[in-house]
Amino acid sequence: MPIERVKSGFRDISLSLKRNPLTKDIVVLRDQDAIVRSIKNLIFTSKGEKFFEPEIGSLVNRLLFENITQDLVNDIKRQIEIVIKNNEPRVKIIDVVVKPNYDLNQLNVNIEYLIVGIDSPPQQLLFILLPTR
Repeated sequence: MPIERVKSGFRDISLSLKRNPLTKDIVVLRDQDAIVRSIKNLIFTSKGEKFFEPEIGSLVNRLLFENITQDLVNDIKRQIEIVIKNNEPRVKIIDVVVKPNYDLNQLNVNIEYLIVGIDSPPQQLLFILLPTR
């Protein structure tokens, strides 16, 4: 009898704490959705914000209130790369592109990465960074 190979995936709970209408359990994020949520949480968490783990997080929120210059864009790119590399072992970064939009005072971020342990094509995460309070 052949051995059946079981795919191991990634799971996290949804921070919205919505309930599944059928099981009445908290909605679970799986595989790609779980990783996207984790990456965004790491980027938007400020260093020292997480109790008992002061090194988790980045300086991105603090940097958003600076004037947009090429040095700032490079600093934000470096912060994103560092926080993902140090805290998200499920992914391997291929490239991080941060493009400033001077007219709208925002930064467009594109993160391209591979999911470790799963045979899948490179994934992209696109989002906008805005200085908000």
